[in-house]
Amino acid sequence: MSISLACSALGRRIALALLPPLVARLMRLWFGTCRLEVRDAQEFYGRLERGDQMIASFWHYSFFYLFYYLRGRHAATMVSASTDGEYIARLALCFGHQPVRGSSHRRGFRALREMLAALARGLNAGIVADGSQGPARRAQAGCILMASHSGCPIFPVAWAASRAIIFHSWDRTVLPLPFSRIVLYHGPPIPVPPDLSAAETEAWRQHLEDELNRLYHAAWQALGKGPHDGNRARRRHAVAGGRQHNQPSGQQTLHI
Repeated sequence: MSISLACSALGRRIALALLPPLVARLMRLWFGTCRLEVRDAQEFYGRLERGDQMIASFWHYSFFYLFYYLRGRHAATMVSASTDGEYIARLALCFGHQPVRGSSHRRGFRALREMLAALARGLNAGIVADGSQGPARRAQAGCILMASHSGCPIFPVAWAASRAIIFHSWDRTVLPLPFSRIVLYHGPPIPVPPDLSAAETEAWRQHLEDELNRLYHAAWQALGKGPHDGNRARRRHAVAGGRQHNQPSGQQTLHI
């Protein structure tokens, strides 16, 4: 039994050492063939050029491509504290990110403190808004608390692909196929005030969820597609002033 466990542990260490760098190289080659259209990114890139800090927030389905898209930005990224999360954490390292292990289910408060410490050191941050276990496309409060305590604005982002592999996971993870067209939307910054009450935290959480879903729907509609999870009724478009918005207004497109 001890020999079996030792061999299993050795095999896992070898897999952890070899698989993430190999997957990262494949992702660079794979995603490099895609045609990317970035929309409404002027303020996002302006802040990067000025060295201003921000918190990028996105849905869990999209993290594979966003690791690649945000490569080299040296952002602290919250990754699940599960055993399998170690592979994702090492993949994040391959793209120049600093993984912080935790979720709402494990090490949540400690991970939030570590993310705030990384922001205090001058790093940017990236966080999956719907967490490591969902429900899919329903924002959790962690991102709002991080923004409120740090003073850094949240920049929501969502993307869609013309052709992709969609996994049968809880979040319906999307992997763009080579040579596909990708449309990626940046949303306007969300400045969250400090010292929020519980009701205010919930209001900002709902605002983030609505904005992410607005961008999500806009990205898939730009490709002539409906929601990738096949459930149009699950999440609504954001509603502002009694009007439903299908696409961000005044968009500008950058082809890459």
